[in-house]
Formats: sequence, C-alpha cells, structure tokens
Amino acid sequence: MKPPPFAYARAATLGEALALVAEAGDEAKLLAGGQSLLPLLSYRLARPTHLVDIGRLPGLDGIDPSGGGLAIGGLARHAAVERSAGLAGPWRAVREAAALIGHLPIRERGTFGGSIAHADPSAELPVVALALDAAFVLRSAAGMRTVPAAEFFTGPFMTVIDPAEVLVRAEFPAPPPGLRSAFEEFTARSGDFALVSAAVALAPGEDGAARHVRIALGSVGPVPVRAREAEASLDGAALTPDAAAAAARIAAAEAEPGEDAFAGAAFRRDLVAALVERALTRLIDETDEGGRP
Repeated sequence: MKPPPFAYARAATLGEALALVAEAGDEAKLLAGGQSLLPLLSYRLARPTHLVDIGRLPGLDGIDPSGGGLAIGGLARHAAVERSAGLAGPWRAVREAAALIGHLPIRERGTFGGSIAHADPSAELPVVALALDAAFVLRSAAGMRTVPAAEFFTGPFMTVIDPAEVLVRAEFPAPPPGLRSAFEEFTARSGDFALVSAAVALAPGEDGAARHVRIALGSVGPVPVRAREAEASLDGAALTPDAAAAAARIAAAEAEPGEDAFAGAAFRRDLVAALVERALTRLIDETDEGGRP
C-alpha cells in the first residue's frame, strides 16, 4: 500500500524543527528513524498532512554514561546503544534491551527517542526506562520540560508529548553504589514483539541483602508497569535463589495481562515468573562471583 499525500520538510536545526511542527500543529508528525511511522503511513493508520524529518539533526544522538548518570539522545540509533561499551553495570539492561529490538536493519535505523515516543506496549526501551527511573526531556518552541518515565506513558501508543514537542534525550539518574541491571524477554520468533519482557535492577547492601530493587514489566498491560509488591518482597532479603523465585511468583500474581491472538493471560503470567526469576538469578549469580556485568 502507499501512504496518503503529505508535505515533507527536512529540518537542519532543532529550532527549525520546532518551528515547523508548531506551524503545522496536530497535523504534523516527526520522522526520525521511521521504523514505526513508515509502516503506519503505508497502511494509512496515520494520515499526517506534514512530515518533519529530524533524522539528521546534530547533537541529539549522544550516549553519555559519564558524570554519574546516563544521558541518551533522542536520535541515538538502537545499534549504537547496543554496541556502547560504556553501558555496563547499572546500564546493562539498556544495552540488552536495545540488542533485542527487531532485526539489525531496524536497529541501524530506529532511534531511542522514536521507540519511547511510539509507546508500543510491547517495546523494550520503555520498560527499561521505567525500571531505571529515567526521565524524558521534551523541547518545544515555548521551552523545555522533563517528564519522569512513570508519568510519561498514558496508554497504548499514547504519551504526554504535545504535538509541538520533540523528545531530545532520556536522562537516567546516578545509580546507588553497586547497582546492576538485566533485561529478559520472550518472543515467538527472533525479532518479533515481546510476549512479555522484564527489566530488573538491584544493589547488594553491605549485609549482602538486596537493596534498591526495581522490577518493571512489558506486554502485560497498556503501559509498562512496576511490580511493586515483588520489589518490596525482595528489598532487604538475602540474595538467594529462593528469594528470587518468591519475588518472581509475586510479580506474576500482581501482573494483569490481557489476552490476544498471540498469548493468553495465564501464559503471560507464567512468562512473567520465568523471566523475572531468570533476570534476578543472573544478578544474584554475578554477586556471588564478585563479578561485574
């Protein structure tokens, strides 16, 4: 199928892009990597009258894990995130999630900000962003604002982004000492959308117990969710396989997945338990070995 007609403009600067989308209003769509938007256009599920191409804007593709926290530009390609050697320890889940997005050609073109803004309930990066307490910096001609990941996603393919705003970067706060993370997902085939995904983070305390536990789940609802009861069950507990298994069961019990043509609710709950336990077990094993992921 062919997309509907639209006006096209390639912005040379962020200021020009902001002016173009402000002028076109609700009828404009931003084009970055195009891996989500172009199929929607082809199937005529999206009918913008204006496309503003921001894919070549300078300075928005950085990946900076220095300075304590982590900043990832909205135009950072998934493949660049996947290959970033600096994304280890607390940021490993970001790299692991990026490596599981679609296939290599998609990762070479798709962008970090595009995936976040598209807000697919089965996408990998929103889950990691929620688990690691990220916030998203949005720019418009009127100014700038920062929105925490927990407040950013409002429904399937829906966010708080105004049509006149551009997601310029994601900011991850400085982690507590010793924090490490992991990401797991289950797909029917390599490159498919996840039936369930899980991002997990924790930091071993001086007493060997789990601290700063984070468990976020994808594909179990309209937006990524935190498994807060499971987090509470593990926070302060000894880092043992039994504790990991118990937390995983609690995460599965508090998840509220729906049913579709790909999987039923009961199967998705089983996947939650399996993936959370797998991710926690990896972190516990690395703690026991004294290694660094």
